[in-house]
Amino acid sequence: MWKYFCPDRYVKSILEIDTGLLQARGIKGVIVDMDNTIIPYHQRQIDARVQEWMEQMKEQGFKLCIVSNNTAVQGEELARQLDIPAVWYAVKPRRRAFRKALHQMGLSAGKVAVVGDQVFTDVLGGNRLGMYTVLVVPLSQKEMFWTKAVRAVERKILQSLQNRGLLEKI
Repeated sequence: MWKYFCPDRYVKSILEIDTGLLQARGIKGVIVDMDNTIIPYHQRQIDARVQEWMEQMKEQGFKLCIVSNNTAVQGEELARQLDIPAVWYAVKPRRRAFRKALHQMGLSAGKVAVVGDQVFTDVLGGNRLGMYTVLVVPLSQKEMFWTKAVRAVERKILQSLQNRGLLEKI
């Protein structure tokens, strides 16, 4: 059971993801969450450093795709600005949106990493398909009420994983 909730890596920011490590693992594509992973919740402006990181990923040959539970209205302009495909209304952790992203990138699950800020959506969804999962600390404390409630359970799971030696502390 724990394996579904345990990310392969846990980092403070998307900027700390080691692309060399991804390449060494055979990763060729990255699915990224939108809210609180690449942009703060309820903002649509991407930080220049994050945009540069994503451009460098593309230059290094990685395929990128946004998979978000948010709406196209909220994120389509960001996807256009980054010049990457996106899957909206994802209903993560359901597999359908992840499979659609894999199809858009033309890659198998074993060649793709999922990067997101939530255990119960991004990590669980990616792990269910056998993808490499990276959990990042949320960019903002501002979130929907439901997400705040889930975060309390998430913290307990992460603490338990750390106590069991399954997850590094950051």
